[in-house]
Amino acid sequence: MIRDSFENLPAGEIERRVNARDFFASTALKTAPQFDPIFTPILTSIFTSIGFTGTIFGVSTAGLLGSLSAALVTTALTIGIQAMMAPKPPKPEDGKSPMTQSVPFVHWVIGTTRMAGAYMLWDAVGSRLFACQAIAGHQVQSFNRFYLHDDEVTKNSAGVVNGMSDGRYGDGKVSIFHRLGANPETPYAELVTPLSASGLWTNNHRGDGQASVAMIAKTPKGKDFSKRFPYNIPRLSVEVSGAKMWDFRDPSQSPTNPSTWTFSKNPVLQLAWHWCFSEFGHKRDYRRLILPVLDMWIEEANVCDELVALAGGGSERRYECSGWDTTEREPKVGTNAILATCDGWICERGDGALLITVGKFRETRVVTLNEKDILGRRVADDVLFEEEINRLVPKFNYPDVDYATADTDFFEDQDRQLIAGRVLSEDGNYQWCTSWTQARRLGWRDWQRTQEKVKGALNVRLAGINAVYARWIRLETPTFMPRHDGALIENRRAVLDLMRGGFTLDFTKHPANIDQWTTAMQGQKPPVPPKPSGNGVSAPSIISAAAVASSGSVFLRVTIQDPDDDSLTLAVRYRTADTGDGAGSWVEKIFSDISPSGGTIRVSTDIVPSNRLLDVQAALISSKGSYSEFSPSTQVFSTADPTAPGLVTGVTVSTGAGVANFGWTAPNSDNYAGAKLYWNTTNSFSSASFLGPIEYGAANASDSASRNITAGTRYGWITSVNRSGVESAPVATGAFVVG
Repeated sequence: MIRDSFENLPAGEIERRVNARDFFASTALKTAPQFDPIFTPILTSIFTSIGFTGTIFGVSTAGLLGSLSAALVTTALTIGIQAMMAPKPPKPEDGKSPMTQSVPFVHWVIGTTRMAGAYMLWDAVGSRLFACQAIAGHQVQSFNRFYLHDDEVTKNSAGVVNGMSDGRYGDGKVSIFHRLGANPETPYAELVTPLSASGLWTNNHRGDGQASVAMIAKTPKGKDFSKRFPYNIPRLSVEVSGAKMWDFRDPSQSPTNPSTWTFSKNPVLQLAWHWCFSEFGHKRDYRRLILPVLDMWIEEANVCDELVALAGGGSERRYECSGWDTTEREPKVGTNAILATCDGWICERGDGALLITVGKFRETRVVTLNEKDILGRRVADDVLFEEEINRLVPKFNYPDVDYATADTDFFEDQDRQLIAGRVLSEDGNYQWCTSWTQARRLGWRDWQRTQEKVKGALNVRLAGINAVYARWIRLETPTFMPRHDGALIENRRAVLDLMRGGFTLDFTKHPANIDQWTTAMQGQKPPVPPKPSGNGVSAPSIISAAAVASSGSVFLRVTIQDPDDDSLTLAVRYRTADTGDGAGSWVEKIFSDISPSGGTIRVSTDIVPSNRLLDVQAALISSKGSYSEFSPSTQVFSTADPTAPGLVTGVTVSTGAGVANFGWTAPNSDNYAGAKLYWNTTNSFSSASFLGPIEYGAANASDSASRNITAGTRYGWITSVNRSGVESAPVATGAFVVG
């Protein structure tokens, strides 16, 4: 027993543990404290650095211990007083105008959003204005859309902006160029040629590793100035897909080779980039922060990528994140903004590893806290009046209104409003969320927490450290807290507080129905104010765009609001979305005979590419043939085969050192494309992790694959999948032991 407890420990640590056990043995406590080896580095590093070698329970050290406290847990702050006091990233509206100052702060961007960066050049030479804007201090994936003021514009291959239907920016008066931020980068020849003689802009102004855009605006004739530039000098902003990052689920990507990284909106991958790889982030070592708990990070990234059904048909990923910030604010501002988009929770472990859990409850992440490890508690069964919330309004960054803050349908408790005598409203700020349906789901989770009035704080002794490392805790307190015995609570904040002999853990009661989301709760899409074009016809608003499978092919069913004008013709166009290899060309279909019904117009396209993510837009055409502006893009995945293949059979598994070898026989299904492998440390498929990539093969054939898995007792599952990614039910391998 002593050998098991103290073998290979430093002498000072052995003395500390023996003294601690003797101390607790002399009290009424029945059991001695359990020492978590992960927590040991925190204590030993504290006392070693100050030369302390005595017992930690000595009275003479009380003043010293009072100053030794550190927050271990960070939870996304989106509502309430704490959120108002926390520093925040820029508002979406701030990205529409370039920053103008002598030494601007560096910008960084993740996901897809709109921003203008900061001016590096703004000078007029003759009749031409030259401008260059730094968008991000790192390489980006792509520039997708360009705006002059709030007008989205297009340009030809030479960079010349195509004039709008009313003549705005026409006659070749504006040119736009861009650089993605390669290292080394290519100079803007269009700026160098006219400006190099004066030394204002030369070939040395490359901007290595810095994404940028440039603009040249020519002065039109005086009589045409208000027609070409109705809002005065053009101000350029862009929709940009930001940083590439390491996807630790992809074996072909290397954390030390950025050229293998890919663009992603996954909040967990973004957190890994922000904490370990971004020059403007926390700058931590991924080998210490992520690798010790890599399985946890993989599981949470997969949860974010899970598909959630939408009321109008189709689906979207559970959590995505898009936003930008500057180095004016410390990295924790970006961390909190990312966490807010996935209802995230992180905890820094004693060995430097960062634990992470996103917003989806799983029993596998629950730890039991025994009353013997609770030194004190403060529990409130209701909130003070000034903290009451009876209405929650989710706010997000809305691409359909050119990236500006917008509200979704709110959640409210009218009974509580009657008791309070008025509406007590709070905003749920999800500034880096660009999907209104995701913002609604996030708002629902925060709304359920506000309805659970039970909250408080626990003083937990060091032996209860496992509770600090868990997001969800089940109380085992039949004597100390009988009313809450068996209750499930959520760890909202944990602070190391040695003055009290352990930790202070702030908690709220976990809502039982927090994950019971249905499409019926989705609400209505936020309205988009019409934007008249030069011909006086407003762009239509797409209510929904859904993929419909038919005989192995797919067409789109698009629904728009009825413009209440029989003279108009509807045009719908689609293209393959940019998922890293560039967007496709627009394919347009015109519907001259449209029949409104119930305030909407529904049309069906021709056959579209199968199993692809598509951008869909609509426009109205006047009787003179003039187009309105096209509506903002709505994305839909063209699932060609919604039917899952049959189950795999003959599942086997053999193991070696750190590897599991799976075998199976594919079902005799015509639509079988391949198999997906999963694993878990417990016998629960709901929280299992995908072992990518998909193993493609033939129907009714034997197949096998090997995957690297950490040592221990493990559980596996195999599903069959069709070409549209639709999976069958899982077939379990049973338990197996990896050496």
